[in-house]
Order: sequence, then C-alpha cells, then structure tokens
Amino acid sequence: MSSRESCKPDGSLCRTLWATCFVVVSLLAGDVAADEIDSIRAMPTSAPSVLPETCGSEYTHSYSCFIEPWTWQILPQGLIFRSYLANNREPRFAFQWFHEKDRGWLWDSALGGRMGLVRYGTRDPLQPRGWELDIEGAAFPRLTLDSRRDMIASDFRFGVPLTYRRGRWEFKFAFYHLSSHLADEYMLVYPDRERINYSRDVLTLAAGCFPTEDIRLYAECGWAWYAHEGSDPWEFQFGLEYSPLYPNGILGRPFFAVNTRLRQEVDFGGNMTLQAGWQWRGWSGQRFRVGMQYFNGMSDQYQFVREFEEQIGGGIWYDF
Repeated sequence: MSSRESCKPDGSLCRTLWATCFVVVSLLAGDVAADEIDSIRAMPTSAPSVLPETCGSEYTHSYSCFIEPWTWQILPQGLIFRSYLANNREPRFAFQWFHEKDRGWLWDSALGGRMGLVRYGTRDPLQPRGWELDIEGAAFPRLTLDSRRDMIASDFRFGVPLTYRRGRWEFKFAFYHLSSHLADEYMLVYPDRERINYSRDVLTLAAGCFPTEDIRLYAECGWAWYAHEGSDPWEFQFGLEYSPLYPNGILGRPFFAVNTRLRQEVDFGGNMTLQAGWQWRGWSGQRFRVGMQYFNGMSDQYQFVREFEEQIGGGIWYDF
C-alpha cells in the first residue's frame, strides 16, 4: 500500500499519525496542562464521514482541519473574532495610566469583556472556525491621578456580534449601543462645563485577514441609525497587530498593535493608537498584556469628543 493510499480521510493509520504528531508538537511548544494532554489522548480516532470545508491549503498544518467536525456548542471556549488590541473602546479588562499634554496625569479603565454564547463550528479555542454569536459589554471610566482620584467621565457599551471564520479570513456583523456620561465630581469642580448626551446605536461590518498565524490586518465600518447630541452616523477603523498565537509558558512574547479610527462627527478626523509590550497567552486564547501606549487625535472619551489629546503612558490589558 502506498503512503498516499494510507492517508485517505478514512484511513486509520493516517488518523493515528496525525493524533500522535499533535501530542508531540503540543508538548514541545510549551507547558501543556495534564488535563489538556488527557483530553487530546481522549479524542476519537474515527474521522467524521463529512469534513467541513473550513480550511484552505494555507492551513493544512492545523490539526482541526483534518479531523474536527463542526458541532453546535453552548458557551464555547475561545472567540472567532477577537477584540482589536489597540482600540481602547473594545470590551475587555484594562487600565491605562498616561500623561495628557493639557490635562496632566489621567487614569483610563475598561471594565468588561466579550464571551461566546453559541457556536456552530470547530472546538479549537485558539483558532476556532465557523459561526458564533457573542455578547459584549464594558464601562470606560476616566479618573484623575491626583490625590483626590475624582471621576471625570464614563462611557458605557453593550453589543451583540455575529462572527464567522474560514481559513485565514474572519468577518463580523454586530450591533452595539454606546452612551457617555459626565461625572458629578467633574461638574462640581467645573460648573460651567456643559454635559452632552452623547449616544449612538450602531451596526458594524468588519473583516480581518491573517497573513500568518501571528499577524492580523483588519478594517471595520459602522453606521449609526440613532446618533444623538454630538454623534454623527459614520465611523471607520483599521489596524495591524502582531500577537503570537500559541502560549509560551512564563516567558511570554512581544506584541505590537496600531489602530486608526475615523469619525464623521469630527469631519472624518479621528485618532491613532500605538501599543507595544509583552504578552502571555493561555490555551483558551485569553491574553494578558503589559506595555507602552501612545495616543494622538480626537478624544475617545466621548464627553470630550471634539477635543484633541496627546497621551503617552503605559497599561495592562486582559482579554478573556
């Protein structure tokens, strides 16, 4: 029997070889937990009768492309379309401390996250493929970094993304609501400051491409059918990220990200954010980062939507 014949999709020898190679590569790649090794060994050795067309020739190295069928999953592990690293208005858990050239030292936070509700696709938590419905939400407060730690303002976001991935391409169609609120402490200090009722309900369409497993290019457009008091309908953003896919134990690896946002409400100006630092990644795709950040452009704290800011500082970011 030739090697080509023995590695047909229904060949038991082929399935055994791929399962063995996957275990060996996983052990060499980093620290794999004992329960993860056991789950790999427990994978069925029989291939499905119909394999979903989830992978192109560029992803033939992926184990899931050979044997993993698409299945319905409730609360799946990992995410098909992850938050943009250098967009500080994406739901996650994060803190940034920075110096703004006109306002001094400030503290921005993101208190939230995104999770999958249901998926029809593969179970691979690092590179899942298929369809997925998510839910997301976060608060984005800003505080002073003086002795009083006064609240300045806070934005709130809630959304429902529908995402899809096949091969190196990923797509997202989403709804989100965003509103902005000026803090009471700030209005007491600056009684002449006028509060704006900035609010928008937005539909977004996005696409991302992975030239390699560690690099993502993306672009997104959004249109708000409800845009109130300082908000206009159209928004655009695009960016590039370098973020190693696989965990590397305690050592971690470097990351780099840049994001540019353009908004109709500021005559299609906007802002640019650069981030660079070190990241640690888990086997479910979660990511913890520490690093430096530079921000230049119109404020993304929407009570100050038409004010220019230049920020230099650092932060920590955690994506579930």
